[in-house]
This record gives sequence, C-alpha cells and structure tokens, in this order.
Amino acid sequence: MLTFGIEEEYLLTDLHTRCMLAEPSAAVLAACREAIGGGFAYEMFQGQVEAASPVFTTRGEAADYLATVRGNLAEALGEFGLGAVCAGSHPLADWRLQRPTPQAHFQQLFDDIQYVARRSVLCGLHVHVQVPQTLDRIAVMNQVSPWLPLLLLLSCSSPFWDGAPSGFMSYRQAACDEWPRMGVPEHFADWNEYLRYLALLQRVGAIKADGNGWWGIRPAARYPTLELRMTDACPRLADALALATLFRVMVTHACTLERPGAGFSAQARWLLTENRWQAKRYGAAGRFALDDSGTMGSAEHWLQCARQTFAATAEAMGEAQLFDSLQALLQRGNSATEQLHWYTQARAKGADDLECLRYVVDQLLAQGRGDH
Repeated sequence: MLTFGIEEEYLLTDLHTRCMLAEPSAAVLAACREAIGGGFAYEMFQGQVEAASPVFTTRGEAADYLATVRGNLAEALGEFGLGAVCAGSHPLADWRLQRPTPQAHFQQLFDDIQYVARRSVLCGLHVHVQVPQTLDRIAVMNQVSPWLPLLLLLSCSSPFWDGAPSGFMSYRQAACDEWPRMGVPEHFADWNEYLRYLALLQRVGAIKADGNGWWGIRPAARYPTLELRMTDACPRLADALALATLFRVMVTHACTLERPGAGFSAQARWLLTENRWQAKRYGAAGRFALDDSGTMGSAEHWLQCARQTFAATAEAMGEAQLFDSLQALLQRGNSATEQLHWYTQARAKGADDLECLRYVVDQLLAQGRGDH
C-alpha cells in the first residue's frame, strides 16, 4: 500500500469584517502553531498558514488528522475573533493589503517574481503519494498527468478574485499561469531527461542547485513521491479526502502497469493542456477531449471513464465507495458552483455586492469548521 501525505493551506479571516487578515499578531500565529502542531508551516503571506501532514497509510488516518487540525484551528482562532477559510481564493481578500511573510525563502520569491507573487493570495490542496524506488517517477507522472483536469474540475474553489466573480471556476489556476514552471509540466521522456532539464536550468541560473518546477504535478525534491499541486484547496474536508484518495488510486494503478507512461506523447500533452483550460474556466460545466479521435464528453462522462479505469484498483485498496463519493460531489456541485450559488442567492434577496461576498465567506467558514 503506497503511503501518502496531504498539505492544506488556510487564510486567516476576521469574523466581523469577513476580510482576510493582513498582519496577524504574534499571539495569533503562536495559537495557529499550537493548534496545527508539528505540521505547522508559514506560507507566502502573513495571513496564510499551512498544515503539512505526517505520512499516512489509510484514508482514516488522514481524516482524523485533518479533522483535528481544522477543529483545533477554528477553536484557537475563535478566541481572537478569527476563523480560517480553506479555499482556492478568498472572496474578500485584497492582495494589495497582504503582507509577505518575512522569511528568506519567501522574500526571495517576491524579489524574483515581483507582482505576480504579490498577487498570489491563493490556496491549493497538495497531495504526495509514494512511488516505489524501482519505478521511474517521470513514467508514473506521465501515466497520471492526462487525468489532472478531472481532479481540478472536482476541486475548483476559486471563482472570486479581487472582490468580484472572476469568470473562472478556478481563478487560482489562471493566476498560476503567470508563474514560470507552473501549470502543465514539460514533456519529459523519462527521469534522465528530467534531470537534464533541471541541470540546464541550473547552468543558466534559472533555478538553484536544489530547484524544481511548481507544476500541477511533479516529482517531489525531498521525498520519493509524486506531488499533486493542481487542485484548489477544498472547503469540505470530505472533498479533500476524496480527491487525495483518487490521486492515490491513480498513482497506484500506474505503478502496476508494465510500462507506465508509454502512451503519453506530445499530442496527449496538447489535450491535457486544453482540458485544463476547460476545467479552470468552466469547472464541471466544461467539455473535455476524452481521446485524440475527437471524442468529447462532459465531466460526468469523464468521471465514468475514470471509474471504469480505476475502480478495480480502488476496490483492492479498500476504497470501493470512492467513485460513488465523487459522483455525489459532482451532482452537488464543486465548491466554485456552491459559492456562486450562494452569491446569487444573496443577490436575489436584495443584498449588495459586499453583503453577498460576506455571505459566501460565512458559508466557507462554516464548511471549514465542518458545520455543513
């Protein structure tokens, strides 16, 4: 059974104004550190913190850990009149007001990436899954990569940007495209070609000796894992767990194949790029290329294809209910769909723009606490 880990990011929020906190006090950050425990990590902005999990072997372990972290964080922040939003973007965050975290690593990012970094007040769901050392991680990555937009469309939770509907279901992924080495990875034939790529960028000074890409999927530098990075942060814990499980099932399935990644070509990457556009722009309402013959399908059709491909692996891993859970998520609507519904609902009741956005934030806070 492949081990895995999960990283969640949270945006600290004033419960009165519903705005993202720009400069939390030392006491607030200390409370966050204590609530999250050993997995606490600072993020790019002072009003953003991360929980990096220990290594898990079962979904139950992940569920217990993240439920505890979210509960402890909500309780600790509540003492200060604050809460935590776990979503791809914060409906009421003003990036112009956010303050960078004063650590050398982050300061270097802001120096290098400038306003693109300053505008990246965003949160992702990152999932690490172990790959056996006998396998080429790039080959496994190539096998899994065409499915990335399916994972994205299920996770979309960033429809708002700069206090307004963005027109994207994952504005976070649109913003990611402003960064170097983000989005869809380059096409690498195998691990050796990947190493040659890194060595070239190191020689020309584009990355440091230990540098890596920030793509939507990548071989982690510090761990023997593949890291999923394309997915938005999930307000509902159950959704985060389902997506982490789906990625783990996909990697497990790839590891059982005789030649993982053998069918991944430049053409397959073209389709991956187009499907990602559909997912970040339209979410579950997108139309997706299911093969290179021109077959198009809905999100529901694509999920059924995933069920046919991965159901046996999921069942062997003790996750027989996974695709029923994902089908229920799709029928209910991803977080972006829910957020836009709440916004429209408040509008219909006569609320102004600010009141509508505050209502959305209230619902996100409640989901993060597990209230609904």
